[in-house]
Amino acid sequence: MRQLSVLLTVLLFASAMSAQSLKEIPLSVPNKTRGINVMKAFDNRHSDREFANKDLSIQDISDLLWAANGINRPADGKRTAPSALNKQDIDIYVFMKDGVYLYDAHKHSLKPIAEGDHRNIIAGGQDFVKTAPVCLVYISDLSRFGMGNTEQVKLMGAMDAGIVSQNVNLFCAGVGLSTVPRASMDQSALKKLLKLSDSQIPMMNNPVGHPVR
Repeated sequence: MRQLSVLLTVLLFASAMSAQSLKEIPLSVPNKTRGINVMKAFDNRHSDREFANKDLSIQDISDLLWAANGINRPADGKRTAPSALNKQDIDIYVFMKDGVYLYDAHKHSLKPIAEGDHRNIIAGGQDFVKTAPVCLVYISDLSRFGMGNTEQVKLMGAMDAGIVSQNVNLFCAGVGLSTVPRASMDQSALKKLLKLSDSQIPMMNNPVGHPVR
């Protein structure tokens, strides 16, 4: 019995240390003059399921996340993506080959969550997802609405996730990156890995990378 207790303690310690071995990543100032005009971005928008074997730069990731759901009005903390009742229910988890991070819009940084490559959880049987250097996962925290997990609240959360995803789609179209909006992912594995509560619902994801030339 004592051996089992020691083993459980070791496993819990290893789990806690897995995120601690990653460091918070401060992101660079977003380049707000980057890309083409919005109508041309609409003209270019399409879904890609192939990605070049090339990492995104810190500037790419900074601009991508700010466009997705960053703060564009520092005085009141409002975002590039609108949300129902301005509850800002969408959190963006960033899956990369070294680990999983949570985008902190207020600090414009990536907070470490879990070490290791977990992109397979997002793939949902579609192997092309695992070749994208970055996968963005949108989690709606329904508790921020203060109305319980009703169908209406879930609909609002899904709508907010769709808006963030469209921001990503248009950003990628505007700067020459590749992406595709998706809903497939291993929900139970995600909830376990990210330690999500019952009110935190994985809604959508976007794998993002450079196009294959």
